[in-house]
Amino acid sequence: MTTTFDDPRARVDAYLERTGLSEKKARVVPLTGDASDRKYFRLLVPKTPSRVLAAYPAPFDYDSLTFVNVATLLLRMPVPVPAILGHAGDLGVLELEDLGDVTLQAHLGSASQADHNALYREAVSLIATLQKRGQDLAAPAYTPYKVAFDIEKLTWEMDFFLKHFLEAYRGAVLDPATRAALRAELITIVEELAAEPRVLCHRDYHSRNLMLKEGRLYIIDFQDARLGPDTYDLVSLLRDSYVDLSEQTVDDLIAYFLALKGQSGQEREFHRRFDVMALQRNLKALGTFGYQTAARANPVYIQYIPRTLRYVRLNLERQARFGRLRALLAQHLEEVR
Repeated sequence: MTTTFDDPRARVDAYLERTGLSEKKARVVPLTGDASDRKYFRLLVPKTPSRVLAAYPAPFDYDSLTFVNVATLLLRMPVPVPAILGHAGDLGVLELEDLGDVTLQAHLGSASQADHNALYREAVSLIATLQKRGQDLAAPAYTPYKVAFDIEKLTWEMDFFLKHFLEAYRGAVLDPATRAALRAELITIVEELAAEPRVLCHRDYHSRNLMLKEGRLYIIDFQDARLGPDTYDLVSLLRDSYVDLSEQTVDDLIAYFLALKGQSGQEREFHRRFDVMALQRNLKALGTFGYQTAARANPVYIQYIPRTLRYVRLNLERQARFGRLRALLAQHLEEVR
C-alpha cells in the first residue's frame, strides 16, 4: 500500500494491513489530540483489549525514539506508563496500551473529596519517585540527562511568552525600552531557576497528562523529560492551568511532598522557590496558549487563560521583588494590576 505522510489515517491503515489487524475487522476511531503534531487513533479489535496508535509526523528509528528511551527509564523505576505494543518506524506509527479517556482533570468533576485527595497524593508521590529513582538511574544512555532547564531553555520560554501571548494574542506593542526592561526582569528569574540543583522532571506534569485506569494513575506525554528544579513538576501539578486547587490543598500537598523527601520543616523556603518556579511556568503556559490560539487557530486553550493569569498575579503579589515586573506587565495585562 502506498502511503503519504500527509495522511496519518492512510499510514494507520498500512500498519493494520502489515500486522494482520485489518483481517480481524479492526475499527479505527480518531481521538482528540493534544498540542503536539502527533495524531492519535483508538483501535478496536473484537474480543481483544483496545489499543492506541500514535501517528508521528515523520518516520522514526524505534531504537532512538525519545518516547521509547524515556519509557524504558520510567519502567525501570518503576512508575506506571503505557506499554508499547508494536511499531512501524517507516510508517511513523507507534502502538500503545489504551489507558482510556479519563484524565485526572476529567475525573475530578465526579470525584468525592476523599478520592480527590487520594489521587493528588498519589500524583505527588509519583513525582517523588521520579526524582529519587531518576537520581539512582542517571546514565548518559537516557536522553533526559542530556538536556536541562538551563538559562538558554528558560530564556527561550520567556521570549515565547512575550512573542506569542503578550504581543500576538494580546496585541501589545512593546517599545525597545519596555521590551529590554521586561527581559531583564525575566532573566533574573531565569538565572535563579537555572542555578538550582537539578532532578529528573517530566516537564508537563499536570492533570491532563495523568490518566486514570482501574483506579490507578498512569503518566503520559513524558517524551520531553529533562533535568530541572525539584519544584518544576510539583508546580505543574499544583498550579495547573486546567484545575482549581484551594491554597490549603496546595499547602498540604507541598508538606506531603517534603515529608516524602525527608525534608519536613523546610516548607517556608520551598514555598518561596515554588512561587518563583510557578511564575515562570505559568508565563510559559500563557505563551503556549497564545501560540495555539493566534498562530495555529486553535481556540481550545482560551478557556484556561483566566486561571493562568490569576496564578501569575498571585505569585507577583507574594514577593515584593516582583514589583517592577508586575508594573511592566500591568501596562498590557489588566489582570495583574
